[in-house]
Amino acid sequence: MSATVHSRPLAPRFQQFLQLTKPRVVSLIVFTAVIGMFLAKPGLPPLDAVLFATVGIALVAGAAAAINCLVEQRIDAVMARTRARPLPMGQVTPAQTLGFAAAVGGGGLAILYLLVNSLTMWLTLATFVGYALVYTVILKPLTPQNIVIGGASGAMPPVLGWTAVTGELTSDALLLFLIIFAWTPPHFWALALFRKREYEKAGVPMLPVTHGDRYTRLHVLLYTCILLAVSLLPFTTGMSGLIYLAAASLLGGLFLWYAIKVHVDYSDRMAQRTFRYSIVYLSLLFAALLVDHYLRFPA
Repeated sequence: MSATVHSRPLAPRFQQFLQLTKPRVVSLIVFTAVIGMFLAKPGLPPLDAVLFATVGIALVAGAAAAINCLVEQRIDAVMARTRARPLPMGQVTPAQTLGFAAAVGGGGLAILYLLVNSLTMWLTLATFVGYALVYTVILKPLTPQNIVIGGASGAMPPVLGWTAVTGELTSDALLLFLIIFAWTPPHFWALALFRKREYEKAGVPMLPVTHGDRYTRLHVLLYTCILLAVSLLPFTTGMSGLIYLAAASLLGGLFLWYAIKVHVDYSDRMAQRTFRYSIVYLSLLFAALLVDHYLRFPA
C-alpha cells in the first residue's frame, strides 16, 4: 500500500489529504466563525485578525477532521457515504494521516497564538480535543447521546471568531454557541434516521439504533422546538433587531414543519430533506445575524 501511496501524482495526493479535512464540514465551521468575528464589534473587525483567525481555525478544524477519519476508518469502510474516503480506500496510510493532522493542527494553533491571541488558541485547542478525542474516541462508540454532549465542540466556532476579535468571552458569544448546540441534535438525528442500517452495521450506537425510529423522530421534533426558542434569544437580549427576528421566525418555522413531517409522516426521503435543510437553515440564520448587525451598525 505504501508504494502505491507514494507513487501518486502531486495533484491527486493533494486532493486526498484535502478530503481528510472534510472541506464541506470545515467550510460551515469557518463560515460561522467569521460571522462571529463580524458580530463582535459594531463596525468592521480588524482585517489582520479576521485573516489570521480564519486560517488558524480552518487548519485546526481540518486537523480534527483528519483525526476523526483516522479513528473511524473501520466505520467509514462500512458506510456507503464514507467508504470512498482516502483511508478506507488505502490512498493514504494512518501514519501519513497522523503526521498530516499534527502538522496542519500545530500550524493552525501557532498562527492563533502568535498572530491572534492566546485565549482563542486555547479555546481552539480545547475544541480540537473535544471533537477529535472526547467525541470521536469516547462518546460516539459509547452513548446514543454522543451528538448532544459532543455538540459542544461543534458549537464553538462563532465563539472562537468572537474571541479572535475581542480577546474576551461574552454572553453574546455564548448565545451563538447555544444556537449551534441546539441545532446539532435535530441535524444529525435526521441523518441517522435514514442512515440507520449503516450505523447499525458499523456498530455505532446512534439514537435510532439504540432507541428506535419513533423515539428518535420525537426527539428531532422536541429539539427543533428548543432550537426555535433559542434562535430568538439574540432578539430578546437586544443583540439583534427585527430583521433577524423575522428571518429566525421564518427559517425556524420551516425547520419545525420539516420536523413535524418527520415525526408524523416519516419517510427516508423526508428525513434526508430535513437534514439538507438544516444546513441551509444554519447558514441563512447566521447570514441574517450579519445583515441585521450591519443595518443596525453601518460599517
